[in-house]
Parts: sequence; C-alpha cells; structure tokens
Amino acid sequence: MANAATQAPDKDGNTRAGTSANPEEIARFTAMAEEWWSATGKFRPLHQINPVRIAFIKDNVCRHFGLDANADKPFSTLKVLDVGCGGGLLSEPMARLGATMTSIDAGEKNIEIAKIHAAQSDLDIEYLNVLPEDLAAEGHKFDLVLNMEVIEHVADPQLFMAACTSVLNEQGCMVLSTMNRNFKSLLLGKFAAEYVLRWLPVGTHDWKKFLKPSELARLVRPHGLEFTDLKGMVYNPLKDTWALSDRDFDVNYLAFAERA
Repeated sequence: MANAATQAPDKDGNTRAGTSANPEEIARFTAMAEEWWSATGKFRPLHQINPVRIAFIKDNVCRHFGLDANADKPFSTLKVLDVGCGGGLLSEPMARLGATMTSIDAGEKNIEIAKIHAAQSDLDIEYLNVLPEDLAAEGHKFDLVLNMEVIEHVADPQLFMAACTSVLNEQGCMVLSTMNRNFKSLLLGKFAAEYVLRWLPVGTHDWKKFLKPSELARLVRPHGLEFTDLKGMVYNPLKDTWALSDRDFDVNYLAFAERA
C-alpha cells in the first residue's frame, strides 16, 4: 500500500492522465486544510451537517447488514472506505462506531492534518494520499464506501464512480451525498452560501457540476447498485440547524445505494 501514494497528485497538484482527480479542486481544498477542525472556520457547514450525515449512515448501514444500531460499536465488523476524507470529519465518527477505517484524499496536506488529529484523538485510522482508482487497481475491497460531497469536485464522474463501486464487497453498500442542480440550488447552494452568508469561500462549488438525484442514480446503476433511500438535508435558518427531509431534495441530499 505504501507505494500507492506515489500515484496520487503531487504537492503541486499535478495528476497523471486518466484519473478522476481535478488539480484545481485539490489545490483549493489544500489551501484551506489548516481549518478542517475549526467548527467556526471555512468548513463550518460540514461540521453542522455531520450529525445528520452520521444518523443517515448509521440507520441505513445497520438495516442493510442487520446490525444493532443501539450497540456501542455497531460497525465493529465492517471495513469502511471514506473517499475524499478531507481532514477526517466523517472518518473519526465512523471509527468511534467501531469501523475499520481506510480514508483517502487526493490532497496530501489534508491527509497530514487528518493523521495528526486522529493521533490526538487516539483513533486508529489508515489515512492514504491516493485515489479510489489506485485502491481498485490493487484489489482492495470494503463493506461500505462513503462518497460524501466529493463527486461534484472530480474531473471524471464516470471514472470516479467506476473506481468507487469496484472496491465494494459483493454484499457491500455505498452512501453518497452531493447537491442538486436547479434554480433553488443555484440561489441557495451557490450564491447565498458563498457570496451572501459566506459559509464557503467564493469558488468552492461549480453549480454546473451539481447532480440531480436521477443523474447520480444513473452513475451507480451500471455497476449493479440502486438507491434504496433518498433524503434531503434542509437548513432551518431560525434555529441554525440541519435536518433530514423525505420531501425536500432541492439543494443538499443523501442517497443510500445497495446491490439491485
């Protein structure tokens, strides 16, 4: 596994041809890497939605594998891959749920920040500066793949999804999240979030790369996966909180995919 890191983007953001990595996106998130664990910094929105994401993951994964959601470490039998893990905001809660974690990111600095924080938190997480296609080429397999807020930042969504699905075990499942593409998401997910509320640095998202749920479903379907749960993530400005929704998928949404 160690020499796989040589296949990842270098510190200047250069990537080899035929990969899913987007050098501009890698550079953008690398520049903010020091702020991953600041709950009031540039990644504040991810800190806010994390409890909602974790609840969705836990409920669906426990149902899929027949696990006890009330157990102290319900994921103790699972090998989990967190793709585009950033500083480890989702990897660490998964490790606390008992999962054997492998977490990857195309940004070397993100991985270094994640390693330091995991050590400080006394968590055993394998952090690697590689791409999902590197793991696929090496034949790695996982019970659960987390594909969260990543696909809208990659250069080649089809190649990326092919790699992410190929590392799933036969009975494996995937959790995905991204942003819908419509006028409401342009207004709220792009302009309000970046230019008005300043939740995110300007340029964080390219609205044209947002994916409708039907488009995301079409990306996983050729690889034998179907959505079995779909939830919106909705912001309440009065309470400054996020919640799951069964009806509102207009901006942020989560999907659970399993074998058809």
